[in-house]
Amino acid sequence: MTVKLAKQAIDLGIVISDSDRALAFYRDLLGFEHVMDTPMPIAGGGTMHRLNCGDTLIKLVSLTNTPADTSEGGIPARLGMRYFTMIVSNLTEIVAACEAADVPIAVPVTEVRPGVTIAMVEDPDGNWVEFVQNG
Repeated sequence: MTVKLAKQAIDLGIVISDSDRALAFYRDLLGFEHVMDTPMPIAGGGTMHRLNCGDTLIKLVSLTNTPADTSEGGIPARLGMRYFTMIVSNLTEIVAACEAADVPIAVPVTEVRPGVTIAMVEDPDGNWVEFVQNG
């Protein structure tokens, strides 16, 4: 069996603790287009803030009953999805804007192999967001 994609990107759901802080990071700082808010029909209800990131839809989910935070620590902290990656063309500009906004820098700008530079930052709930720039 092979998954037959109807869209050439994923939709990513991120459960958040604070809508204002998450929107300030993803919408205002990173510049993702806020498409709409919809009611969250499962998991006890809440609001899903939908933002476009290229062809990917980022769904920031604010639940009525906020779960306990278990996201601290990044890649080495626990199993499961720990970060997501965007290929960008303005890595140093992004990191400078994050630094100016006091966003924690989990991995500073680092060349991981010739022509490939990365950096990782933490969103307001401690999830890591990786930016990769190819030479």
